[in-house]
Amino acid sequence: MKERQPERNRNSRKKRVAGGVPSTDLVFSVYVADNSDVFPRVLSLHVPKRSLVADVTFGKGVFWKKVPPDEYVVLASDISAKKHLKLPKFITLTSGIDCRELPYSDEYLDCLVLDPPYMEGLYRANKDHLAGDGTHSTFRHSYSNGMATSTGPKWHEAVVDMYMKAGREAYRVLRKGGICIVKCQDEVSANKQRLTHVEIITGYESLGFYTKDLFVVVRQNKAGVSRLIKQEHARKMHSYFLVFQKRQVKVSSIVSLGQEGAKVCPLGIDQKE
Repeated sequence: MKERQPERNRNSRKKRVAGGVPSTDLVFSVYVADNSDVFPRVLSLHVPKRSLVADVTFGKGVFWKKVPPDEYVVLASDISAKKHLKLPKFITLTSGIDCRELPYSDEYLDCLVLDPPYMEGLYRANKDHLAGDGTHSTFRHSYSNGMATSTGPKWHEAVVDMYMKAGREAYRVLRKGGICIVKCQDEVSANKQRLTHVEIITGYESLGFYTKDLFVVVRQNKAGVSRLIKQEHARKMHSYFLVFQKRQVKVSSIVSLGQEGAKVCPLGIDQKE
């Protein structure tokens, strides 16, 4: 008869040792820098080399100024592309494409970059009422085609509406596991604080995206205002790169409040598709 082997002592198990080496050469979540400095770091952490990337609100192409050539296949587009831009050879720019209605088939892209106008003053029914005159003319030139928007919500709701419609389209054209990089900034609209990045996160997670990462970009010069009577809110000095991933299993950071208080699924995972 075979003898019974003694049970292995838990304390005798081999200690698990993490691999790798100590390093401070990391990608961090906050930078006092320009968008062109931070964007390559976002790509390096979340988008594999040779990925097919669509920048659907290309503007003046600031994000790509310091991205090494030939690392990605880039499809650049804008509803009204800026003329006479000196573009790297690896970028193809197409004008007349609305980020809310893209020409790509379902699950076609590895990554999508979205940076629509995030100032409610650039959504106006009258062209003469558009924000961005005087010292802000550079901002209007970078983020707007200077045309009025005659339909849709008004004020800050117009900003959220643009992000949500573009987000639905991004979810359609991204493959499973694909990455959506969204640039945004909070604003004060009608003297009310609007945390745009929170509204986008909540909305995109309702679409099925997982909020994978968040980067804060702090401007290097001091912001000002042309006509100040009384300051009611802190002046915005930072913006965000939000990184979303298209997941088969919904992973949410949203807390739901029930009658018994806060209720959160284990690990924030909702098994519903």
